[in-house]
Amino acid sequence: MEGDRKFGDPILEVQDINLSFGGVTALEGVSFDILNGEVRAIIGPNGAGKSSMLNVINGFYHPQQGQITYKGKTRRQMRPHHAASSGIARTFQNIALFKGMSTLDNIMTGRNTKMRKNLLWQALYLGPAKREELEHRDFVEHVIDFLEIQAIRKTPVGKLPYGMQKRVELGRALAAEPELLLLDEPMAGMNLEEKEDMCRFVLDVNDQFGTTIALIEHDMGVVMDISDRVVVLDYGKKIADGTPEEVRADQRVIEAYLGVTRDDN
Repeated sequence: MEGDRKFGDPILEVQDINLSFGGVTALEGVSFDILNGEVRAIIGPNGAGKSSMLNVINGFYHPQQGQITYKGKTRRQMRPHHAASSGIARTFQNIALFKGMSTLDNIMTGRNTKMRKNLLWQALYLGPAKREELEHRDFVEHVIDFLEIQAIRKTPVGKLPYGMQKRVELGRALAAEPELLLLDEPMAGMNLEEKEDMCRFVLDVNDQFGTTIALIEHDMGVVMDISDRVVVLDYGKKIADGTPEEVRADQRVIEAYLGVTRDDN
């Protein structure tokens, strides 16, 4: 039962996932799980299939083979609206914000799946719809305080520096109150100080919100510091899975990252 899930139980399992585009194989026979309450890193060289894996999990891509079990329910494939309504939120490798809208309004869009009143009520902004929006706005203000972005709450995000836009995108995902948060390179392009801030927020989201996190990240120092477990992909296949220490010592991982040519003779 969904309500009986405990810390450390699987919240999500992907089993034997195959994904191809025409003649190009993106994922081949990939299986792993994500445990409730953990920070789970997905790493690998460029082109390893990491973003494709997140796209399978939240329903943007539909695998030709395999299945996904999320909170005890098994599906051949996830649909984006099912993912969002059942507690999966996502940030993207390339920032996907409404650049002309303020920080506050961008984060408010993350509450869409929580809104119960129909469009007519919302348009009239009367009675229950007004109360509902005020409740959502209170939660968004809590997210803004948590991410320490009060000073930019009314600033159009297109005018913000890159690192701050990344923080706003995280805020929009948090506004959906996800149980599973998928972060696609949340620290890409950041300077050292911005990375340190983002690491702190990721850990705080996991600790204070109780959110399970699946993280794609190229900075191995970050991965080793904040992850509970790591799964490694290379050319669409899983080559390692374990604790950061186990993965760092795995010869296949060393070869994949260093580009060492294997001697198959």
